[in-house]
Amino acid sequence: MRCRGFTVMELLVVLLLVALLASLVTPLVTGSIHRAKESTLKENLYILRKAIDEYYTDAGAYPEELEALVEKRYIRKVPEDPLTGSKDTWILVHDEGEDGTGGIIDVRSGSEEKAGDGTRYSDW
Repeated sequence: MRCRGFTVMELLVVLLLVALLASLVTPLVTGSIHRAKESTLKENLYILRKAIDEYYTDAGAYPEELEALVEKRYIRKVPEDPLTGSKDTWILVHDEGEDGTGGIIDVRSGSEEKAGDGTRYSDW
C-alpha cells in the first residue's frame, strides 16, 4: 500500500503562493494603520484646541499647562500623541504676554514625520 501525501515541490508552491499573498496585503494593512493614526491625531488636536478655547472663555486667560484642562474638567485626561505614543511630546505654543510669559494658546504634534500630503505633523 502506497502512502499518499504532498511532495516537496507541491509544498514549496503553496508556500510561495502564501508568501506572495502576504506581500500584497501588508502594504494595505500598514497604510490603513497610518491613516488611523493621522485621524486620531486630528481628533486629539481638535479636542485639545477646543478645550483651550473654552478655558480661555471661562477664565479669561490661557492655561499654563495641559494638566490644568484636566483639573478644571475640560477634558478627562491629556491624550497621547498617536504618532509618538506619549502625552509628554506635545509641542506647546505659548502666548507671548506683556511680561514674557503666557499660557498655552495652541498644541502641535511632537512627531517629525511627514503626513501623506507631504506636510509635517508638527505643522498641523
